[in-house]
Amino acid sequence: MDYQNTHREIVEQCQSGNRQAQFELYRLYSKAMYNLCLRMMKNEMSAEDMLQKSFTQVFMKIHTFRFDSSVGAWIKRITVNNCINQMKKKRLEIQELDDRFHHIPEPEADDNDCALSIEKVNEAMMQLPDGYRVVFSLYLMEGYDHKEIGEVLGISEATSKSQFSRAKAKMRSLLAEVV
Repeated sequence: MDYQNTHREIVEQCQSGNRQAQFELYRLYSKAMYNLCLRMMKNEMSAEDMLQKSFTQVFMKIHTFRFDSSVGAWIKRITVNNCINQMKKKRLEIQELDDRFHHIPEPEADDNDCALSIEKVNEAMMQLPDGYRVVFSLYLMEGYDHKEIGEVLGISEATSKSQFSRAKAKMRSLLAEVV
């Protein structure tokens, strides 16, 4: 599939100022972007604010979109950046660790891992500290690698890995209480 040209006609109409096309683009991507915002921001009101801010930027900058990637990836990048910038304003706490903590062993899988509902996982994610939750969400849910997360958050790749490892351990402990 040609992802770069996905929804090309709608984007071109948006670039021409067509409001109906803007509504259609919003309809196609708003739910996924809201879920991303909710995972990162932790509460509905902040997620709604970030969604609105992101789509405002999308439509203000749509004329700069050049089809180098899919429009969905472009919207996602704007949304992630807005969430991260907002969290930085609130002083997102991510601790840099020295080298002795970079090799954290992976815990073994548990038979109970498959018995979880999406709701339980989401509830557990919302209990994670902000730094853990953001790295966990960007890596596991959004598909960023640790190098990209480090660049976006202004932390080292090793710190991203350790935050993710700690987030997984905390998730296991939170989910073990539920199962």
